[in-house]
Amino acid sequence: MRYAAIDIGSNAVRLLIADIIQEKDGFSFKKNTLLRVPLRLGDDAFIHQKLSPKKAENLVKTMRAFRDLMDVYNVEDYMACATSAMRDVSNGPEVVKKVSEIGIDIAIIDGTTEAEIIYNSHLEAKMDLDKVYLYIDVGGGSTELSLFANAKLVNSKSFNLGTIRILDNKDEQETWDDLKEWVTNNTKMYKQVYGIGTGGNINKLSRLASEKADKPISYAKLKALYHYLTSYSLKERITLLGLNDDRADVIIPATEIFMTIMKYGHLKQIMVPRVGLVDGVIHTLIKKNLLNQGG
Repeated sequence: MRYAAIDIGSNAVRLLIADIIQEKDGFSFKKNTLLRVPLRLGDDAFIHQKLSPKKAENLVKTMRAFRDLMDVYNVEDYMACATSAMRDVSNGPEVVKKVSEIGIDIAIIDGTTEAEIIYNSHLEAKMDLDKVYLYIDVGGGSTELSLFANAKLVNSKSFNLGTIRILDNKDEQETWDDLKEWVTNNTKMYKQVYGIGTGGNINKLSRLASEKADKPISYAKLKALYHYLTSYSLKERITLLGLNDDRADVIIPATEIFMTIMKYGHLKQIMVPRVGLVDGVIHTLIKKNLLNQGG
């Protein structure tokens, strides 16, 4: 059995096709194919609040290609989610309608739903019951924060602070202040808070730190990585460090967001399980189709 997940983000659009595996105590999945197309919808969204005809056309073309691949792979069910960029554009519903005509239904989801879907990807399995965790997802358009104690959600908030938004100088000082205040107020009553980071940038930072998946990155290590990356020009980060064009620029503001949150929440380290929205979507489909059938 195969399911597919589509994530229409502010920086990139992703398709994950996953093989569903039945185990004695439930279901898991194995990634079959993962495709990432750097459409950068956020540039239009945050500067013009509207997708240009060219970007809209590229999104439709990408969705058509995804639809064809899903057919070839005999995908039984799928879910397509659009996040911050599509929330911000005035012509979002119009583009969604165009895409539905080629057979893909897109749900434009809010920040809270986005966070819920990501920690659907069994993040709770990585949590110790007696620890407090701040879950941080940094995207191109927004940052989602969720605080967990005893593996239960205590509080969560979405901030209009993302890597593309910052690169386009569309981040507001007020939003930074709100973020710092929220982090301080929601973590100060706990002796120690552990970070869990998701998103393409922290996954890349984790690899650059040459840490194995799940091995935490300390605040000091993240700071050192930030100084290392900013010591190179954008061009050098691509040619010498081998970063993709569409990763080499956003990784800097992403690191700044993570460092700010870690500083204000006194987080000594951050775990990077290397999961994202697409993983959460597959788990959501498993829950919907397989676990709610009473067996």
